[in-house]
Amino acid sequence: MDLGFRMHAERTPNPNSVKWVLSQALAEGGEGAHFPEPVAEAISPLAARLFAVDGVAGVFVAGNFVTVTKGEDHEWADLAQGVVDAIKAFVASEEPTFGPDYEAPSERSGDGVAARIRTILETEVRPAVAQDGGDIIFAGYREGIVEVYLQGSCAGCPSSTMTLKMGIEARLREEIPEIQEVVAL
Repeated sequence: MDLGFRMHAERTPNPNSVKWVLSQALAEGGEGAHFPEPVAEAISPLAARLFAVDGVAGVFVAGNFVTVTKGEDHEWADLAQGVVDAIKAFVASEEPTFGPDYEAPSERSGDGVAARIRTILETEVRPAVAQDGGDIIFAGYREGIVEVYLQGSCAGCPSSTMTLKMGIEARLREEIPEIQEVVAL
């Protein structure tokens, strides 16, 4: 492990999720990967190690952070050290974050309204939700309805409905009046 390696935890709006910020990149290119259930090491050695910690219910990796979500019936006091140990062991292994069986979500080309939605989400919304250890992924647009996936700390967050409706939906409607609603899948 690099002697300059550092890591710290940050609270998120979701009490079940903690954002662990590292002094090195885990995922390149601004893309995030959400693992809502355990995966094999061939998909993500990091996620596999974290899911081996009893109580871990979700893993989201992006940039230089990993957001870990615990199960409702577990306490951070009981699993935080296991999470820290798993992350440190992963960094020491020098393995890549994503294994040979990982398939990145495909980028769908778009034009018109979908392209405008994607631009606003990418340039304004994603950087803001990443600050809280989460991500938002554009899933589609049809008949005035924008569909998104909330990931990381945003998934299951008590304030995500407010963020979705009052923040994201309001911003998109401001720029694109034909949008009627934004829904999380």
